[in-house]
Amino acid sequence: MSLQSLIASGTKLWLDSVDPQLVVSSRAVGATGATSNPVIVSDLINSGRFDQQLDALIAAGLNDEQIAWQMTDDLVRQAQDVFLPVWQESSGNDGYVSFEVDPLLEDEQLGPPHQQRVRRYVELARQWARGHKNRMIKVPATAAGLASLEDLAAAGLTLNVTLIFTLRQYQAARDAIWRGAQRRTDGLDRFKSVYSIFVSRVDVYTAQHLSQLSARAQGMVGIVNAKRIWIDNREFWADKPCPLDQEIIFASTGTKNPEHTPDRYVRAFAGSDIETNPPATNDYVASHSEPFTRQVDLLPAAEILSEIDAQVDMQHLEDTLMDEGIAKFADPQKDLLALIAKKRAARAA
Repeated sequence: MSLQSLIASGTKLWLDSVDPQLVVSSRAVGATGATSNPVIVSDLINSGRFDQQLDALIAAGLNDEQIAWQMTDDLVRQAQDVFLPVWQESSGNDGYVSFEVDPLLEDEQLGPPHQQRVRRYVELARQWARGHKNRMIKVPATAAGLASLEDLAAAGLTLNVTLIFTLRQYQAARDAIWRGAQRRTDGLDRFKSVYSIFVSRVDVYTAQHLSQLSARAQGMVGIVNAKRIWIDNREFWADKPCPLDQEIIFASTGTKNPEHTPDRYVRAFAGSDIETNPPATNDYVASHSEPFTRQVDLLPAAEILSEIDAQVDMQHLEDTLMDEGIAKFADPQKDLLALIAKKRAARAA
């Protein structure tokens, strides 16, 4: 099967879902981790499969926000149980499930001022990490998220920095985490961090803002950007005394351009680190027999790289995608709370 070929190339396959059924079936074909977010949890609640659990939490007197976090915690815990043997066998190098800290901290209307956000990130991350062996705490590469990372790493948390679009964001996150890691009282033996680089949204940006790119360069910016960050990550950690791998997650690997095959990004990054693929992308890969080979360290021709460097304003790209990303980060949590309120009202009626 092509999924086994992808894994054989050196890629760690993580599922972009905590659907209990998909977690089990994905583990059976070689997936070694998973990630969660409010969209995933909302879709699962909306499916009706968890109505009995929802009813019990309503009956117990929990409010909508408490129910949202309780159900998220339960779903992530179930996935952690499935991947715990991987964590044990790899001595903590794999087998994680990511848990996203409250996205509403970044909401323009609901979020507190910057310093309060930073403190709240630290409080919530420590709360949701407590007592878990193979849970990663997912923190966004926003100003407040980045400012919380050093203290969280120093406290011994395993971190997944998300909403990374540029090398600048990655380096700011990595440097903060490394400073914190060196303050850990338990040393570096269990130190683990990952950095989620969003790919397809970068190519959506270039299609919208950089129509002058040649046909060869258009649709390649996301791949080139992610590979360059991957190279920088490998070079930085090469001389650090860390027993565990500090890795890139190639995220947002579902293609948004209908002219591209669904495995375009999966194939481009095959061979190293982690891919968190949506279930539909994994289904496509599983149903196509063309084998995967290592591609992650192969860059396109020099003239394409030169064109990208000349045409793409990375600061404008980051500012634009972060504005969009923060909205996409916070709005799903609002939608999740609204869905629970709607289900509550339906039951009361």
